[in-house]
Amino acid sequence: MSKIEDVKVLVETGKSKKVAAAVQEALDAGDKAQDILDAMIASMGVVGDKFSSGEIFVPEMLIAAKAMSKGVEVLKPVMAGDGSSSLGTCIMGTVAGDLHDIGKNLVVMMLESAGFDMVDLGVDVPADKFVEAVKENNNVVLVACSGLLTTTMPALKEAVQTIKAAYPDMKVIVGGAPVTQEYANEIGADGYAPDAGSSAAKAKELIGA
Repeated sequence: MSKIEDVKVLVETGKSKKVAAAVQEALDAGDKAQDILDAMIASMGVVGDKFSSGEIFVPEMLIAAKAMSKGVEVLKPVMAGDGSSSLGTCIMGTVAGDLHDIGKNLVVMMLESAGFDMVDLGVDVPADKFVEAVKENNNVVLVACSGLLTTTMPALKEAVQTIKAAYPDMKVIVGGAPVTQEYANEIGADGYAPDAGSSAAKAKELIGA
């Protein structure tokens, strides 16, 4: 089995203590950092699919994401040197009045794994704070708004419309338990992801990556 295959299996099975060493071994064996990263992203894709289909649950997904982040830590200094490009910056937050962050944190990890530079605004984020974050950060290509309570659906709508008013061309993706594709369409969002597993693919699709 190639060193990259080892890394993929370790990420998929969430062996975070072993991933860093395996990534270093792959680098030492001459594998390119980008190829190793792509393999780990593919593994998280598999994990995401399993999560979406109900084969695994949040704890397993978090364990795999943690393993992935350990691998990325080893790659970051190498990749900073070879000028590999990120997909751009994504601003993410849970909307005003909502304090849920597990789903948001999973999405942040998934999008980071997929190659976005993530700016996490946390929870209970007012609409104008999303706009400020777009202004303050470079190369923002996507804003992700999460809402997990039925009562915060209007806040999600306000967030999307405030971002769109300030930045009409900005891509906005929404998600959370009560959110549907229909609601996303109704409030003017560009994309909707039913869960963290599918968020990365949708985000990349929205920015044409």
